[in-house]
Amino acid sequence: MSLSKFIGILFLLGQAVGCSSAQNSIPKKESKKPNILFIAIDDLRPELGSYGSEIARSPNLDKLASEGLQFNRAYCQQAICGPSRASVLTGLRPETSGIFHNYLKIRELHPDIVTLPQHFKNNGYESVYYGKIFHHGDLDDSLSWSRVPGPQPKSVVGFALPENQQLREETRKEMFSKYGDVAKYGLAMGPAYESAKVPDNTYADGYNTDLAIADIKKMAKKSDQPFFLGLGFHKPHLNWVAPKKYWDLYDESKIPMASDSTPPKDGAAMGLHPSFELRVRSGIPKTGKLPPELARTLKHAYLACISYVDAQIGRAIQALEEAGIRDNTIIIVWSDHGWHLGDMGIWGKATNYEIATRVPLMIWTPDMPDSNRGVQTEALVELIDMYPTLCELAGIEKPVHLEGQSFAPLLKHPEQDWKTAVFSQFPSPALREWGSYPLRPAMRETYFGPLLEEVELKIKAQQKEKWDRNLFENKIMGYAMRTDQYRFIVWKDRTLTQASPLYFELYDHKKDSGETVNIASSNPQLVARLMAQFKKEKEQHSLN
Repeated sequence: MSLSKFIGILFLLGQAVGCSSAQNSIPKKESKKPNILFIAIDDLRPELGSYGSEIARSPNLDKLASEGLQFNRAYCQQAICGPSRASVLTGLRPETSGIFHNYLKIRELHPDIVTLPQHFKNNGYESVYYGKIFHHGDLDDSLSWSRVPGPQPKSVVGFALPENQQLREETRKEMFSKYGDVAKYGLAMGPAYESAKVPDNTYADGYNTDLAIADIKKMAKKSDQPFFLGLGFHKPHLNWVAPKKYWDLYDESKIPMASDSTPPKDGAAMGLHPSFELRVRSGIPKTGKLPPELARTLKHAYLACISYVDAQIGRAIQALEEAGIRDNTIIIVWSDHGWHLGDMGIWGKATNYEIATRVPLMIWTPDMPDSNRGVQTEALVELIDMYPTLCELAGIEKPVHLEGQSFAPLLKHPEQDWKTAVFSQFPSPALREWGSYPLRPAMRETYFGPLLEEVELKIKAQQKEKWDRNLFENKIMGYAMRTDQYRFIVWKDRTLTQASPLYFELYDHKKDSGETVNIASSNPQLVARLMAQFKKEKEQHSLN
């Protein structure tokens, strides 16, 4: 039987499980199931006080971590919004789902898949969301939600300052005039940041928190039905806009910058991009390094957005307490991927390195042992593990198609031995657009042209006779395996399952936590051992 047919059967079984569970596990008053507050944050690396950040002001998330369980080594499955969220919400790894970039929709590829919120809805929960849970295009999935929010009012804006609104429109006109339709794929995004003296709900994250709080109050009155509430924050995704009071929490002159702003020595030339996503913003140089003053302001902006989101999360948790339902609500907070802030010389997500794949993840449950509250675990976990975990904690049968592993046992014994490896992947970042989409030919006619020529020259110099544009643009996948000690990246043609890898990267985290030197070529025996582990693990995880 082919893998695709097998997965199809699993999907149908999963639906059957969900439907039967919906009939048999309607919550009873005497054993009410816990509510779920499912908080997603976009583009947040572990730049929080509880994770050791020396600068971030994140009191509400720090408090949650001090009362729950924090995962210090949690990893996304692909460091880009769409594929990461698809993996979380379907329970499938990108290699299984085929969702590698932001323009693929879940229901188009897998119309019968039972998503995480759908599974809870099928099991008697009221399933609702505010903000960004699924990626754009999948947001209002009718099978997943009991109801969806209405359109945002005009008072909620992307930029509050008139000069920034005008700059965005002027840039948009200029880009379409110069480059035509290709400009609609993100060439005119306006300024990269804004500090405005406005209320929190001027921007979407504050507004959506207001809606979520109002809904928490309403749903708390339904004593016979638990809820699954997704609250998704857009920040600190670009553009970095936040009310001025959050900017004022920081002294810009004291903000530490990236400790190593150069690419890894002997790292894969295809593994780093030219910061495409940031460069499409107004006022950002289209080539070359960023001026130090601008780089510092950008990190200030990122930090301000973290504090802005942290404040909203505090408000949502306070609403649970005021409604008297905190003690029957599981709170889980996660980010879809990390972000390079000049680290390795780039700005953005979309790599296979630690800085882009490691994410904050924390959970609070009403019944976790008091002795474990505030504990931090070093267990290796993946975002794909959240789906089965929440099912187990809620007492709901898990769909059979899930590829993650519940980490619920870690709430009782966070120090126990756990996974030996976790996995991420990304298709050749250097030759993909910022949404991980294959390069459109027209992009070469824009200011992306010189950047692409520069990275191509680096790849050709490293790969020599292996260079082929179609191969490197469309077929190369980097598979990253993170073990307790090592990050091991295998670059190969994903369309040829038996083909030998084109390149290896190996970083020893006991000696080189910043992944500054690729030691693969000088450690052939270690590479062979890790490759054997990679092959064994891939059979279990459907990695190609």
